[in-house]
Amino acid sequence: MNDAKDKEAQRRQLLKWFSASPLLSAMPIQEALAQERGRRPDPMVWTSNTNLDDLIKNPSEAVNVFDFEPVAFKKVPPAHFGYMASGIDDEVTLRANRQSFLKYQLRPRRMRDVSSIDMSVNLFGTRWKTPIIIAPTGGNKAYDPEGEIAVARAAKAGGYLNILSSAASSTIEDVIAARQGEVWYQLYATSSVDVSKQIVRRMEKAGVPVLEITVDRNGGRNQETFFKLRKQDPRACVSCHTHGFGTAEARPNYSGIDMTGVKSMQSSNMTWDFIRHMRDTTKMKIVLKGILTHEDAELCLKYGVDGIHVSNHGGRSEDTGRGAIDCLPEIANVVKGRVPIVFDSGIRRGSDIFKALSMGATAVCVGRPYLWGLGAFGQAGVERVMDILKTELYGVMQQMGTPNTAAIQKEMVIQA
Repeated sequence: MNDAKDKEAQRRQLLKWFSASPLLSAMPIQEALAQERGRRPDPMVWTSNTNLDDLIKNPSEAVNVFDFEPVAFKKVPPAHFGYMASGIDDEVTLRANRQSFLKYQLRPRRMRDVSSIDMSVNLFGTRWKTPIIIAPTGGNKAYDPEGEIAVARAAKAGGYLNILSSAASSTIEDVIAARQGEVWYQLYATSSVDVSKQIVRRMEKAGVPVLEITVDRNGGRNQETFFKLRKQDPRACVSCHTHGFGTAEARPNYSGIDMTGVKSMQSSNMTWDFIRHMRDTTKMKIVLKGILTHEDAELCLKYGVDGIHVSNHGGRSEDTGRGAIDCLPEIANVVKGRVPIVFDSGIRRGSDIFKALSMGATAVCVGRPYLWGLGAFGQAGVERVMDILKTELYGVMQQMGTPNTAAIQKEMVIQA
């Protein structure tokens, strides 16, 4: 009887939040129709599945990555889930990241031998089995006790490149030990160049070959979904954020770093001169994450950046309304293959990955889906999410007549 009451209370909680969601009022007609027909909309907002009896019980039951989101919502504390699920303001960009993929259609080629598929790509001299990368995401222990260690082990099991966030809840040394292979590091610069130099030296000492510098987190943000779900979380924040949310003390990779002179954990004072400082500090390859315009892509090449990461932070930085995939072609037209292009924001299907590769990406990062898997089933969930995407990409490449990633051409995607 208590179980029935608990389930009914959970349903009411979900429906109460859903009715207040800013996403519902802006939900496209096709998504509303999908809900009416019993299908989950895409994107799923926080989770549209209010029937908590109809969830997968283990990773092997999942038929797509979306199956993991409602399970994670049920298992992960509301504030933690809300932080991951949030966009900002009206979350127009969050939705655009998914909806924009619908603008682009595939043009398959026939009568080609695709009996075997080589999905491998080369990034700075390392050959990876697939172009699918585990994106840097902060605080993975918010979703599973093993956090980034579970993710690193999943990356090892599947042979994926893993990028660690500077907001991670595990150290670079522990993650490299768990991955037993190459790990990149993503840097959130503070207001102090000296602090960034100290962190970069630590990463280089640990054996990190590539430094990703995020350039699109310059200030505060209004994460309405997070704020709404946080109100439903009965815990005191100090129970897990003992040092304060977003502080240096809460980030293990800042341990031992002299924070003297830091005015802000944000990088609102960052200019292109920062790249020169990083060049003078490290021999690691440098990739800039958050580039969305051809003007900035040209400056990346001018300042000798080794790679460009096209991303709008999954709709978490600015609510411009432009999907990240819409930005990719203008970057590719500038780069013309001179440096690798990494892409993220809105990837949920193998066809999404194919479209991004066709439109100029060298490799593609996946973020929220593997966090759904992590929150739902830990390492096994991450492994299954990544395997689903890899399997889908394999099938798309066969149907498109592309036996390897080099055969994926821009002519294979047209805009509707």
